[in-house]
Amino acid sequence: MSGQTIIPIFRSFDEAKAREFYIDFLGFEVTFEHRFEPNTPLYLGLRFGDCELHVSEHFGDATPGSSVRISIQDVAGYCAALNAKKYRHARPGYQDQPWGMRDMTINDPFGNRLIFCEDAADLSDFGA
Repeated sequence: MSGQTIIPIFRSFDEAKAREFYIDFLGFEVTFEHRFEPNTPLYLGLRFGDCELHVSEHFGDATPGSSVRISIQDVAGYCAALNAKKYRHARPGYQDQPWGMRDMTINDPFGNRLIFCEDAADLSDFGA
């Protein structure tokens, strides 16, 4: 089969914190929002480049504490841009991994982990 896409779902417990973290801090764009009716849990579609992620307040949609790896270009530059925002709840760093990846790990407010990664083959300064 071709054309298949994997879209992770992360559990959220607070709409305002989710928006502050994913949209304001990380720079994700909202692709859709859904509620069955007013004052019911939010199901939110987000996009960051080619990565699509769903964040849900619905009980049972996902397990807090999940992780996802997101491949990007220029992890170091993205890390610097995030730290320049002086976000109150995160000051990420990156690490060159022995398996040939540069990783920047950030936990969301709900215990989920996003690992932004870049292949060392694309880096001229790997391990510097």
